[in-house]
Amino acid sequence: MINEFVSLVNNILWGDGQVLIIMLLACGIWFTVKLGGVQLRHFGHMFSLLKGSTTASKDGISSFQALCTSLSARVGTGNLAGVAVAISLGGSGAIFWMWMIALLGMATGFAESVLGQLYKVRDENGEFRGGPAYYIKQGLNKTWLAVAFSLCLFFGYGFVFSAVQANTITDALNNAYSFPSEYVGLAIIALAALIVVGGLKSIARFAEFVVPFMGIGYVLVALAITFINISELPAMLLDIVKSAFGLQEAGAGALGAAIKNGIQRGLYSNEAGSGSVPHAAASAVPNPNHPVSQGYIQMLGVFLDTLVLCTSTAFIILLAGGSSSDQMEGIRLTQDAMSSHLGEGGTDFVAAAISLFAFTSVVANYAYGESNLHMFKLDNKIGRAAYTIGYLGMIYWGAQAALPQVWAMADMALGLMTVINIIAIVWMTPTIVSISKDYFKKKDSGQTVEYKVGDCEIQGKSEDGVWD
Repeated sequence: MINEFVSLVNNILWGDGQVLIIMLLACGIWFTVKLGGVQLRHFGHMFSLLKGSTTASKDGISSFQALCTSLSARVGTGNLAGVAVAISLGGSGAIFWMWMIALLGMATGFAESVLGQLYKVRDENGEFRGGPAYYIKQGLNKTWLAVAFSLCLFFGYGFVFSAVQANTITDALNNAYSFPSEYVGLAIIALAALIVVGGLKSIARFAEFVVPFMGIGYVLVALAITFINISELPAMLLDIVKSAFGLQEAGAGALGAAIKNGIQRGLYSNEAGSGSVPHAAASAVPNPNHPVSQGYIQMLGVFLDTLVLCTSTAFIILLAGGSSSDQMEGIRLTQDAMSSHLGEGGTDFVAAAISLFAFTSVVANYAYGESNLHMFKLDNKIGRAAYTIGYLGMIYWGAQAALPQVWAMADMALGLMTVINIIAIVWMTPTIVSISKDYFKKKDSGQTVEYKVGDCEIQGKSEDGVWD
């Protein structure tokens, strides 16, 4: 019955109903227009804000730590296994649509992160917390909708998504070294517990150290493989474009599969619009001290995740001759592709990469769930202990579950979160536009870029004392 229910919901959201595909495309276009193409017009400004982004305080983590934390959650199975699934089910054309949803998603990610930072609150320890539940409650005064989002997030990021990451780690290690799934699951639990017990700041310090190292290393390997196969690059790029528009022999059926799988896996990887990233954005001490600065920082995260890391995996697979099939191939397709480039060491490299990528996601997912404990007045020892036990238990279950079953539950959780969040951020468009114009005006006129209560009109109100 559970499988039938999950299948029904996913069919409405992702399948025949295509509710989410339409919502995501419309939302990306909406904010691209409303914000004047901010992801293209201010592309360079995203990178300039990295300078001076390492300042933290007792109230919150630094902007760079927030970026690394959000990348920890983004950069996981979606970048290696998810891209492989998109190609196996949608062909090479799925990559083109993954790029398109990322470009549009940058505007969506900007909008939701601005709101996350604007409506942040202080928890019982005086540290910043926030996310869609908080801006829905404070900006729209819709507590019931805020609670609904929090419950979906607990189910998704608190429990199911970590099971997906654990599933991919165990599959990769089992394929490479025949490690038993139950022992791998226990190892993941032990390592995750060591980090998450220290809370958000411990997770942010871990992410700040690990994410740049693993991201740069993976991209360098992909660039080397691309350079070695440079003669095949033009034909591969042409095939991506032709497949994306159904210009191959397979025709319309292939076009639909490419669009559906490219957008679905693109969203799962970069998370733009799902409402996850605002949790990291809200926890930061922004520099400059304006909510919009976090919009730029997290918009950069969408770019790095999909247009850099996912593209790296796609090139590795396609240059090895990977193509569509009727099987939902995951990490093993990526391992086989890497082996064809690097020999036996390819499987070892992917096993190490996916284990590290997925493990950082496991840890960051905990932080997103923990941020919502404050919504239910559970940000205390008992609340955190109960949440941690459930989180670790789901990791062990996921390590041994069947791949299609785990992915289906992850898609449902992500889909429900995204529906609620997109409705909320579109509803709050006046606030997003108003506060963005305040930033643009101050930046362009050479004024000190800083936000204070009353600088522009917003819906509802931010928490007292946060922006005074």
